[in-house]
Amino acid sequence: MDKKTLSRDGTSLAYERSGQGPAVVLISGAMSTGGTVAPLAGLLAHRFTVFWYDRRGRGDSGDTAPYAVEREVEDLAALIDLAGGEAALYGVSSGGALALRAAASGLPVSRVAVYETPFADFSESGAEERAAYTARLTEALSQDRRGDAVELFLRLTGLAEEMIQGARQSPMWAAMEAIAPTLAYDDAVMGDGLVPRERLASIDVPVLAVAGAESPAWLREAVRAVADAVPQGTYRTLDGQTHMVDPNVLAPVLTEFLTP
Repeated sequence: MDKKTLSRDGTSLAYERSGQGPAVVLISGAMSTGGTVAPLAGLLAHRFTVFWYDRRGRGDSGDTAPYAVEREVEDLAALIDLAGGEAALYGVSSGGALALRAAASGLPVSRVAVYETPFADFSESGAEERAAYTARLTEALSQDRRGDAVELFLRLTGLAEEMIQGARQSPMWAAMEAIAPTLAYDDAVMGDGLVPRERLASIDVPVLAVAGAESPAWLREAVRAVADAVPQGTYRTLDGQTHMVDPNVLAPVLTEFLTP
């Protein structure tokens, strides 16, 4: 990414900007850089001024220890400043959880759209599983076992073991290991993994929560719970879509919602 700006703590953020119109900032999820949402940005640029960026610790952006979710909210504040002082937010997966956190924090956000924020209302055993993931991830990263950290995340997403081992042999594995430390950042953004109803209830702007109709039922239910918890929340499903949503299917839905 060619453009750079500084966050409040001095961290360099790499970003791109395209189009004209109301400002929209796109936020990627775990194990990804801003390039993941670049195709969507291209589809939205005919109607909006679109910003997309490498979250701290990824791609061309810098990083500053110690990490805190509040620093990522400040990163978004820096991008909103570039956008003229107000912007809509779109986030995918844990990037959606970050977008919701930013809106609840009081940033000048006009609207928020999220795709499949992977919250859930776990049973006691599910909550224990989530806590165990956090502990194992912390241990793996503290020992710089980046490959093991990536494996832990892929298992958390439900990827089959043979696919995980196949991924280890693929050319993309080195890039995945390179940003493995940011898995701890996304884990922090997700908190305990439960739908943060109290925080969501404080959001005073319209929120669109979208899920793929072919995604697992628990994930669709979590997305619906997000919409239900927000005073101005709307829930939608996209026919034929999974967590790997087609930008060409998503873009018209976002365009309709984000247009003032």
